[in-house]
Amino acid sequence: LATAQDRLVEKDFANSVGAATAPYAAIDSLEDLKDAMAGIGPRAVLKTRRLGYDGKGQVMLDQGADLEQAWQALGGAPSILEGYIPFDSEISVIAARGLDGTIGTYPAIANQHKHHILDRSEVPADLPADQARRAIAMATDLAAALDYVGVLAVEMFVVGDELLVNEIAPRVHNSGHWSIEGAVTSQFEQHIRAICGLPLGNMALRGRVEMRNLIGDDVAQVPALLAEPGAHVHLYGKTEVRTGRKMGHVTRMLRDDGAA
Repeated sequence: LATAQDRLVEKDFANSVGAATAPYAAIDSLEDLKDAMAGIGPRAVLKTRRLGYDGKGQVMLDQGADLEQAWQALGGAPSILEGYIPFDSEISVIAARGLDGTIGTYPAIANQHKHHILDRSEVPADLPADQARRAIAMATDLAAALDYVGVLAVEMFVVGDELLVNEIAPRVHNSGHWSIEGAVTSQFEQHIRAICGLPLGNMALRGRVEMRNLIGDDVAQVPALLAEPGAHVHLYGKTEVRTGRKMGHVTRMLRDDGAA
């Protein structure tokens, strides 16, 4: 947890086990930010080292940006500057590691975001076989190096043939909620198996799967979704609807042509 809760420590750790990341620099002052932008810019993202999620605690910067204003916007908190990556796609790999060191993974998951919030996940991701294997190997290596027990997600950018680690999430992950219907063993059951010292379950897919988050007013679609054959609707019991708030998700099993 100490590694994953601090973006700088996390990036240093990923690099130490051979996992590539975007270029980055520690930022503890406005002068640090100016120096780092000169080396990493002209486009970069300034993020607080801790407590940021779903686009919170970060500021996009480009050439001519007001660096002092950006630094003040994050309250002068210890931060990290990351080079902007013009990625082709975003994926995640969810791994589970048991008390005995056994590791299993789901296939790589293709993710699409809107306004920095996960909107849609599809599995398996459409990747060349070798790249998919490397993504799984990367997640496996990170889980083993952390001596982690439980379910862990590794978010990655796909840039041509290259894979860059973006974030490590030591928990069941939004991009794996489809596994309730879409895998033999869900990520939630797998996490309990792992931490209780039980054998890991079968992580094979039941077929191609799509999951869409119900964000904010999307929750109004629930009556129509409940009437849709094959749509598996999950609501999170949140009574207040807010813009950008995850209210639930819907999972569909897909045919080979992509239709539900």
